[in-house]
Amino acid sequence: MQLKPNILVFFTDQQRWDTLGLNGYPVGLTPNFDRLARQGTFFKHAVSPQPVCGPCRSCLQTGRYASSTGNWCNSAGLSTDVPGLAERFNANGYRTSYFGKWHLSEGTGPGPVPEQNRGGYQDWLAANAVEGVSGPYSCVLYNEKNEEVKLPGYRVDAQTDAMIRYLRERAEEPAEQSRPFLCFHSYLEPHHQNSHDNYPAPEGMEDLYRDAPLPPDLQKLGGTAAEHWTGYCGMIKRLDEALGRTMDALISTGLVENTVVVFLSDHGCHFKTRNAEYKRSPHESSVRVPFAFWGGPWQGGGERHEAARLLDFMPSLLETAGIMIPEGLHGRSLLPLTRNETEGWPDATLIEFGDNTMSPGRAIRTRRWKYAVTAPEEFLNRGRAETYRETFLYDLRSDPYELKNLIGSEAHLPVKHELKEKLLELMRAGGEDACVIEDAPLANVGRCRVEYPSGLASPIPTPSV
Repeated sequence: MQLKPNILVFFTDQQRWDTLGLNGYPVGLTPNFDRLARQGTFFKHAVSPQPVCGPCRSCLQTGRYASSTGNWCNSAGLSTDVPGLAERFNANGYRTSYFGKWHLSEGTGPGPVPEQNRGGYQDWLAANAVEGVSGPYSCVLYNEKNEEVKLPGYRVDAQTDAMIRYLRERAEEPAEQSRPFLCFHSYLEPHHQNSHDNYPAPEGMEDLYRDAPLPPDLQKLGGTAAEHWTGYCGMIKRLDEALGRTMDALISTGLVENTVVVFLSDHGCHFKTRNAEYKRSPHESSVRVPFAFWGGPWQGGGERHEAARLLDFMPSLLETAGIMIPEGLHGRSLLPLTRNETEGWPDATLIEFGDNTMSPGRAIRTRRWKYAVTAPEEFLNRGRAETYRETFLYDLRSDPYELKNLIGSEAHLPVKHELKEKLLELMRAGGEDACVIEDAPLANVGRCRVEYPSGLASPIPTPSV
């Protein structure tokens, strides 16, 4: 009899795609990720469906776009209209657990999460917003009884230690009590520490990256990267070491033989180059993320260049576990790509952006193009709009760091028309009503630091999470 696989999710927060060695970063921040992704299946062009913490997390737990579930901003609680990820695994005999940052509990503050707001996860050691209740060396989480649990060490290490103890307990269970598990481990790092607006690496580790090169967009556009990049690198290095420790634990307990591991991040970080804070934009620095699977049927899948979204996470896990994929999900399982079953695979992905600090926007990303539209200010504090205006067009082939906005280029009118029609089609497929997209005026094409239409960028307050 074939055993159902265990699934372990290693989830980072605000990690750029170009911090990976597999994507060309030369400093060696991610040797464990790079090695494992080469053995498994790596989605090189994966994107976040919504580059904000809460909305993206809702997409992972529901398999649907954030605007369709009401989770388009950080203050919204997780939709309970249909069973979520954990509830579907629970119903199929899995033991489900959640560690770390949740960020999907409406109106309960940054700390304890009421049981009814936990998305169905059975074992629990988490906080709604870890950055609001702990610092880099003062990790505080809450157990199933909402009792405060203080964990010693640097926060990444503290959480990893707790997860490894949990894995050991699962490995030592008597056979008659043992069930396959879904363990979702959510780190805060390399997200900034909100209380100090900094990126605190482990003591001494920041010094190792004083000469680490900035990616081209940060070199050109500035922002806060000169101050924060070294700490950001140190945080990512410690996360990669934690990934290595986690794999060592799976090997030493014997769980590795029947465990699938997934690595992903919710969104990237543009270091205040594209708007007044760190994400919430359709640029690659915000939306392109690390995404890889290894173990079980994912071994040997190779480096995939097809369009992949974090919306595909939930159906991919369901198929991995042999659980029926329900109708109504906006994503699709990525597992067929490991078998090179690519016929009919979509060539574009839809990205939603904006939340209660800015007007909603939509973008489409293909292998070559990024086209984005933004709603006028009158739609602020809404997840959807009836009217959008063209704001961005980038040729990712010649301009992968999006330094030249072509939205006003007369020569690109045919491309814009085609992308507009594709975008509207994807929006309809995501459940949106008909809307109007106004053409951008033709203008000189060039580079600018903050590219949102007048009035949409500089007044945005820096959100607390």
